[in-house]
Amino acid sequence: MSRYKNIMTLDEFTIQQLRLFPHATGELSGLLRGIGLAAKQVNVEVNRAGLADILGAEGTINVQGEVVQKLDVYANNVFIDVLRSGINCAGIVSEENEEAVIFDDTRSNASKYVLLMDPIDGSGNIDVNISIGTIFSVYRRVSPTGQPATPEDFLQQGIKQVAAGYVIYGSSTMLVYTTRRGVNGFTLDNSIGEFYLSHPDIRIPPHGKFYSFDNCYYHQVARGIRRYVDYCMSVADNKAGPYSNRYYGCMVADVHRNLLKGGIFFYPAVTGKPDGKLRLCYECNPMAFITEVAGGKATNGKERILDIQPKHIHQRSPLFIGSAEMVDEAQRFLR
Repeated sequence: MSRYKNIMTLDEFTIQQLRLFPHATGELSGLLRGIGLAAKQVNVEVNRAGLADILGAEGTINVQGEVVQKLDVYANNVFIDVLRSGINCAGIVSEENEEAVIFDDTRSNASKYVLLMDPIDGSGNIDVNISIGTIFSVYRRVSPTGQPATPEDFLQQGIKQVAAGYVIYGSSTMLVYTTRRGVNGFTLDNSIGEFYLSHPDIRIPPHGKFYSFDNCYYHQVARGIRRYVDYCMSVADNKAGPYSNRYYGCMVADVHRNLLKGGIFFYPAVTGKPDGKLRLCYECNPMAFITEVAGGKATNGKERILDIQPKHIHQRSPLFIGSAEMVDEAQRFLR
């Protein structure tokens, strides 16, 4: 029984949702519970940062050309090991692996689902005890079950996601996810290792007072972006402004705050990065899916994120995401 009266655990919630669909097999619910289990394991190590040997760089460069942090490697291995040992996932695409990790065994080949993930978003923050996160995206396979997953299973438009979510490791650890039927947040009780439903049916405010942008790129972005940043800081031109700039170097933390309080996060194309920095398949798509279900919007500046057809698993994309009115506001400066 829950120690909190009338508050459901993650397991209880997924079982309740399963009862709404009598013909459901429970496979997706099992996959989500597996993600929750892996997140708990990562959370234990995050809470030991400074004591356990997970701070700093691991000493290699990943497929993105980025320095790999020790926590990146640890979290990546945890999620792969937990989901490989289950029966609800046919394979994983991760930021840390050049190619898809296919679970080629009888149980995994029978699974209907594949997962894409960024095991640690903002891993550079761990050394200074600032929030970090995990992002995940779930798709139904397009290849026949009974055989290994194929590249096409992972290269689907974001609108075809069946579930997406993130975990934020901060002052408390939260798992937020959606399966199209609302966005729900679960807070981890570390004393007993259970996620409890703490934020049911999250709706993003249509407007907010925050914008999240790395101002070091101000002179490396298009003129329209600079004009929008100026507008965000303006008192004379922006009747709702000035907005407060909050940028943590962790998209999960910024989008999570904006989801609850209202705001916009944007990482546009910059000099030397014409397609931006963020990865479409396992960063932009899942966060866009969550935001849209919650009532917000997400675009690359020209088209809806969820409508983009990925060409490769590590494809990058500019991103403007958050409160619907603020994304529309930004779009007007990009025309």
